[in-house]
Amino acid sequence: MGRRREGRETAVQFLFAHDVHEGAGNPSAEEQNGFWELHSASKGVREFAEHLIKGVLQHLPEVDARIVKACENFSLERIGGVERNILRLGIYELIHTPALPSAIIINECIEIAKKFCASDSSRFVNGILDRIGREVRPGEARGRKGKKVVVEDEEPADAAKPEPANSEQ
Repeated sequence: MGRRREGRETAVQFLFAHDVHEGAGNPSAEEQNGFWELHSASKGVREFAEHLIKGVLQHLPEVDARIVKACENFSLERIGGVERNILRLGIYELIHTPALPSAIIINECIEIAKKFCASDSSRFVNGILDRIGREVRPGEARGRKGKKVVVEDEEPADAAKPEPANSEQ
């Protein structure tokens, strides 16, 4: 498994744990240290995961608002915890990583859903992220329906880094 995929999976696991413990805002140092004691990761994976975690949590109200808007007549709380955090990660990357094609972001989230969720969840994640991707990246080319989009797990280092989060927001 590539470093980026592992970093995304690790970020989803942390976000899920933070969510389950009703974490709001930035996680405490104790919460972070406890997670990393239980989850061994290489330096590169950990750095990428921490970058994603920080970004998602800094933009959580914006990200959650997009989920609620995309899931008409379906509250955020009714979405499974793992699926909710996969969506959060994907939406954060769609908005704040413009150099990375949406097909890669969505495919990564689909694969994570296949690994950690029920069988139908990957279709749900795909539908929501595709809808949001079309909103936030209206001019971006998409694969044809029915054709599998082939993507590399390892993106170029400069393409996979989200824009720095503005701490003044």
